[in-house]
Amino acid sequence: MEINIDQTKWWQRIYASLIFFTRLPFWRLYQPPSQCYNSVVEHWPLVGWLTGGVMAAIIYFGSMVFPYSIALLLAIVTRILMTGALHEDGLCDFFDGFGGGGNNREKILAIMKDSHIGTYGVLGIILYIALLFASLYSLQPGFAWLAVLAGDAYSKMLASQIIMFLPYARTQETAKNKTVYRKMNVRAGISLFIQGMLPMIPLLYVGIYYGTLRWDLVIFIPCLVMYFLYYMMHKKIQGYTGDCCGALFLLIELGFYLTVAVQMN
Repeated sequence: MEINIDQTKWWQRIYASLIFFTRLPFWRLYQPPSQCYNSVVEHWPLVGWLTGGVMAAIIYFGSMVFPYSIALLLAIVTRILMTGALHEDGLCDFFDGFGGGGNNREKILAIMKDSHIGTYGVLGIILYIALLFASLYSLQPGFAWLAVLAGDAYSKMLASQIIMFLPYARTQETAKNKTVYRKMNVRAGISLFIQGMLPMIPLLYVGIYYGTLRWDLVIFIPCLVMYFLYYMMHKKIQGYTGDCCGALFLLIELGFYLTVAVQMN
């Protein structure tokens, strides 16, 4: 008997998100109904609590043992391993597709689906990692871990909004992961907002308390990055793909860290 997604439990949908967005062996313990995977973006920021929390812990405790630069690299590498480079793969495909496909929708989609990486993808991922490392390195370890904890979840919250603004650019059969996300209802939207904003509270409190961080810029600049990327996708492919979601998250997050770095230096 087929199960409607509304008949699934909230914890099953969260569990599906953990399986979908990480490579940790959650699937060995339990496999939720397949319908749960259509709503995984609704709990994407909650996965960010895990990935961002692990990164933050490595930065905070690792900097007590290793030089700060090594602690940062360990944190970045650990998240890549936890997610199986899921988002980084999407970013490379996004750069290749939008960089080499011009304004031809079908060519962009075909390039993004190709498993080979091109020049735009190589240059893009190198520049992304360099800017990510440099922006975090410019922060003190005692503040960087707060930024990572907040930035991961908040950026995933913003990136999730793309499914409300654009249709999926492929069909479920031609999608890489065979999954098309459902649009969120009001309850899911409120839950998503809470998931994304809660980890922001410690960062904003510390930043505002010491007078070094403007909360409006920290919140607003990543939204501008989100809008610019949305506009590009709308103009060139009239929709989004899974690769676009991964690229959205990483580029919004990078914009978040750069905004924090500019104010803290």
